[in-house]
Amino acid sequence: MPLIQVKVKPGARISQLTLLADGTYRADVKAPPTDGKANDELIRLVSQLFGCSRSAVTIRSGRTSRVKWVGVDA
Repeated sequence: MPLIQVKVKPGARISQLTLLADGTYRADVKAPPTDGKANDELIRLVSQLFGCSRSAVTIRSGRTSRVKWVGVDA
């Protein structure tokens, strides 16, 4: 399962996932960082990017942090 590092910025105007020059991703998500809504939006964005189901994407570490390690089982 490959891991990617994602820096999450909740409360954005539009939801998008961007690859940065250092090889990490930045996720701008519309959802607020409450009740796991931003994490759910992040999982949706990553699954769309990699063309896999949402169940194939898991947050491996950093569930309550802005910097997360996300596993993709594609």
